[in-house]
Amino acid sequence: MVRALLVGTALLGLAGAAVAQQAPADAPSPPPPPVGLRIKAPEAHQGAASDGTYVYAIDNDRIGKYRIADGQRVAQWQGERRLYTHMNSCTVVGTELVCAASNYPAVPQTSAVEIFDTKTLKHVRSVSLGFGPGSLTVMDRHDGKWWAVFANYEGKGGEPGRDYRYTVLVRMDEAFRAEASWAFPPDVLARFAPKSCSGLSWGADGLIYATGHDRPEVYALKLPEAGSVLEHVGTLGIATPGQAIDWDPKAPRRLWSIGRGAGEMVASEMPLVR
Repeated sequence: MVRALLVGTALLGLAGAAVAQQAPADAPSPPPPPVGLRIKAPEAHQGAASDGTYVYAIDNDRIGKYRIADGQRVAQWQGERRLYTHMNSCTVVGTELVCAASNYPAVPQTSAVEIFDTKTLKHVRSVSLGFGPGSLTVMDRHDGKWWAVFANYEGKGGEPGRDYRYTVLVRMDEAFRAEASWAFPPDVLARFAPKSCSGLSWGADGLIYATGHDRPEVYALKLPEAGSVLEHVGTLGIATPGQAIDWDPKAPRRLWSIGRGAGEMVASEMPLVR
């Protein structure tokens, strides 16, 4: 089922003001922006990805493909749980749905990139990354490169001596080999704690948008001019609690996320970050 909501200019004006700068770890989240669409999807447990015509609901070992126009599911994939322990976020690149996967919460942490045909949802290939600097939670495409997040956790799923502060953004080449990496800013890491980065998607404005595991907020980041720590530009509220996100390529400032407990994909009309 799909439900459209009217978005008035007054509401958009309010949303535009809901961009907070750096805040202490215990500060409340900014108010959410207007919601444009909600699509019910039982697979919406880890994240959502969109090609502008369809939106894909991601679970650990299953994917649902839904038509945005009417919210109807048109394809579904189900994998063996022993092989697909923890798929997290995906992005559409051409005719492929490229997904980040790991063995979370098992340790030592291992990761893989799982790739599906967008038309049929058939699994077409797997790229094993083996042991890495964390659990792979994000795979995005930007500026001719792959961008991955390796998450680290305090407690469950974490490696001894490496907590959420070791979460890292990695730029990769065509063969998924690391070229460069950046740490997340301390104030953003404090908002992630004790979990990590569950979602990240490059915006058309050249900013990086990231989410944690639980808080209803999105962190706008940019690559630093120098050094190895991402710069925190602002924090935006969102109507859903954390998890993986994806910008809609056909609707400017429409960001897809999931309502994990509600079993739905949500399209939020996000304000510009100035």
